[in-house]
Amino acid sequence: MRSFIAIAALLSAVSVNAVDMLVKVGANGGLVFDPTSVTAAVGDTISFQFQGKNHSVTQSTFPAPCTRQTTPSLGVDSGFMFVPANATSLPQWTFTVNNATTPLWFFCAQTIPVSHCQSGMVFAVNAPPSKTFAQFQAAAKASGGNSTTPGAPAASGSPGVTGGPAGSTPPAGTNAGTSPAATGTAGTTGTTTGGAIKLGSSAAGALTVVALLVGFAL
Repeated sequence: MRSFIAIAALLSAVSVNAVDMLVKVGANGGLVFDPTSVTAAVGDTISFQFQGKNHSVTQSTFPAPCTRQTTPSLGVDSGFMFVPANATSLPQWTFTVNNATTPLWFFCAQTIPVSHCQSGMVFAVNAPPSKTFAQFQAAAKASGGNSTTPGAPAASGSPGVTGGPAGSTPPAGTNAGTSPAATGTAGTTGTTTGGAIKLGSSAAGALTVVALLVGFAL
């Protein structure tokens, strides 16, 4: 009975404390993340909902806003998510924050017909006072050349993704990048954890595990 009470309390704590934040990507045809930045706690999930055109959520760094992070290791990337004008469902890409003290920087890697990043389409998580979102966006707009992602793009046009049409969820492990700030795979089937991000996970996963434990306790 005591174990059941403890598990029930854990279930309640997870459901109450974890927040799922929705970020709209390209809403109303704009080159924008809405909101442009968020403050997240450990366990919070951030869900990017692609609402139009062909955008990506690609991890960069504060000094180089429009270039995918390569050091100390490769930054994560959703791949391009194409959304037709008559779409009846919208794709999402989600990660869970594992370390709220590490700021995270992202941009849209689309460069056709113009660089979306240099148009100000960037996003930040837990930006500190010394490195504000406004400074990050200003640096993106001032950057020269094209937005870049390492490696040759796949046939679908999704940076770092192999196989599958643009906008589809790639197989787990094909779009992975690991860094102290982000680890995992694109889509909703991430299997790797660590750093500040866990991709493809949410509080729902934790709730499922706890629910199973409740069942065993009964």
